Amino acid sequence: MQTQDIYDRIYAGFIAKAIGVRLGAPVEPTIWSYERIRDTYGEVTQYLRDFKNFAADDDTNGPVYFIRALRDYGLDASAADVGRTWLNYAAEEHGMYWWGGFGVSTEHTAWRNLRAGMEAPESGSIATNGTTVAEQIGGQIFIDSWGWVNPGNPQRAADMSAMAASVAHDGDGLNGARFCAAAIAQAFLATSIAEIVETGLATIDANTTYARVARAVIDFHRANPADWRACRDMLAADWGYDRYPGVCHIIPNAGVTIMAILYGEGELCRTAEIATMAGWDTDCNAGNAAAIVGTFQGLQPGWDKYRKPINDFLVASGVVGTVNTVDIPSFARELTVLALRLRNEDVPALWDEDWERRGVRFDFDAPGATHGFRSEPFNQITLKGSTARPGPNARGSLEIQLDRLERGQGGRIFWKPFYRRADFDDERYRPMFTPLADAGQVVKFKLWLDPWNGDGNLRVAPYVRRTMSGAIEETGAWLVPSSEGWQDYEFVIPEGAEAIDEIGVQVEYFGRLKFLGRLFLSEFSVSGPGRVIIDPKLENPEWGGITRFAWNRGHWTLAEGVIHAHTAGDADAWTGNAYLRDVTVTADLTPLAGVSHLVVARVQGTERFYAGGFEGGEAVIVREDHGATVLARAPFVAEPGRQYVVALTARGETLSLSIDGVEIVTATDSTFRYGQAGLHMASAGRMTVARLVVEDF
Repeated sequence: MQTQDIYDRIYAGFIAKAIGVRLGAPVEPTIWSYERIRDTYGEVTQYLRDFKNFAADDDTNGPVYFIRALRDYGLDASAADVGRTWLNYAAEEHGMYWWGGFGVSTEHTAWRNLRAGMEAPESGSIATNGTTVAEQIGGQIFIDSWGWVNPGNPQRAADMSAMAASVAHDGDGLNGARFCAAAIAQAFLATSIAEIVETGLATIDANTTYARVARAVIDFHRANPADWRACRDMLAADWGYDRYPGVCHIIPNAGVTIMAILYGEGELCRTAEIATMAGWDTDCNAGNAAAIVGTFQGLQPGWDKYRKPINDFLVASGVVGTVNTVDIPSFARELTVLALRLRNEDVPALWDEDWERRGVRFDFDAPGATHGFRSEPFNQITLKGSTARPGPNARGSLEIQLDRLERGQGGRIFWKPFYRRADFDDERYRPMFTPLADAGQVVKFKLWLDPWNGDGNLRVAPYVRRTMSGAIEETGAWLVPSSEGWQDYEFVIPEGAEAIDEIGVQVEYFGRLKFLGRLFLSEFSVSGPGRVIIDPKLENPEWGGITRFAWNRGHWTLAEGVIHAHTAGDADAWTGNAYLRDVTVTADLTPLAGVSHLVVARVQGTERFYAGGFEGGEAVIVREDHGATVLARAPFVAEPGRQYVVALTARGETLSLSIDGVEIVTATDSTFRYGQAGLHMASAGRMTVARLVVEDF
């Protein structure tokens, strides 16, 4: 199997997963029933709700974050490692999954077990939690990525997915993981839907309830191949929610998932529609079925009505703010790298760089890729992924159609490196964002003009927009783009205390004839070191925390122009890119109560980072890796109410802590090579921060 085919099918499968989740989410239980969906919408043939942007969903959080166990712990990661990954990337009781209560929500229960020191698979076992909790639907809804990283290897996909699912599930919960991951893995090379289903079932015990409900659906489909509603009636009568306890048991939903796959006949849209119309756990079932069928079918023009609103953009809600802005082609590339490494095959050099890129690289190589680019005003400037003018090193580019611009008209074409709460009109699985682009970084892209009508007087200028004020800052001269070939554009993101939430080009027409034509964009990148300056006076409270920060525990507020941190235990707030390497994190910090007041660097989650500052009457450098280790210490009694300039520098394996410009302690450690920056309190207390600067070099 060629690398390109693996990449294209992963990309198609993840787009399909996003389509299924978005289609099913507005009618998920418990208020929406099968009958209510049928009577309200009849035949579902389009999205049931429009969104500004579709916010995070647990069905996509899991595939984005839990696969990071292979990044953090290696390709042979164990169930215990995946359990540590759960702890590391989930903020307590917000985001990631349904925090429905211990003993009610399977994921919440497993997280509590892990937090108490229990390891997987004990954390998710029937012996620990009972059958009802262990066999809810989560066993299969989070595992798609384990199938995608095992193309053509269904047995390994099944084994790895069951290992990963055992953090929270057991029994038929693991069978669901095995079936769905194996089906995705087989979809890369299968010749029929029946082959995919049989391959998935071959990885589980034929005597299990999961296998029996699957066989019931297969047999019914064979006898009644044109009537999925009759099959749904059979499931309700013989395998319904009344027979299986808990909020969302896997067995009825397994029946719907397999029913949608079979009756959808290998066509993504129909598959997702049937899974949605069938009720029960609509977003989960539509997402699982669509991921399998989408990987099998590959991208098709018929998907466009569902694909276009997604626009290659997905939101996650873990604790890493830049990871939460998911560019689907880039994430598909990450999964392809894992697939190649698991197959012991060479990874393209540029993809190796992308693996831990401090910035972004959009090549528009995936079929129809837009990389989340947008336009304003959208009625005159429309975008699509196109092969009409491929980029120099890609199969496609972004095609920007400029429709009959009059003199003085124009607009903006841009990518958003940062999102605010106002960008969303729903509150699902509350996300947290930190900017993907910072001052001092270099932006590069190429443009090529294809004028059809007009007198040539169309010009463009690169720009950035400030998120708080909405101010547009031009970052280069107004120029008429070349119509002879690709033309390079490059600028440095200007300094400023506000985050950037748009990077792109302004377009203006000043000719006398109406302009109709196309502008092509390719090879867009943001790269190099940057600087984050956070002035709390310019930030807002959002998503339960503060703009530009992800957070976990504690109470993080703004008052009198400073950040207030208050906690009864430990607490964290992070900003900056997920892949900062050599960096200095400086805070104007005032301890007010308690003994722990620290800044952090190379943060890879709630449980993995370096910290430096005041701890128990000392100045310390600490490594947190699912437990704290003091790497260096010196006596230093911080005076409550006094402001200190606390700076932690990580350069290679050397860590140093300075207070008020004087180096106090140093240490050497090689555990973490990259990560976010921010603030940490390891125990009860209170502090304020008047300014935070994160500068990488």
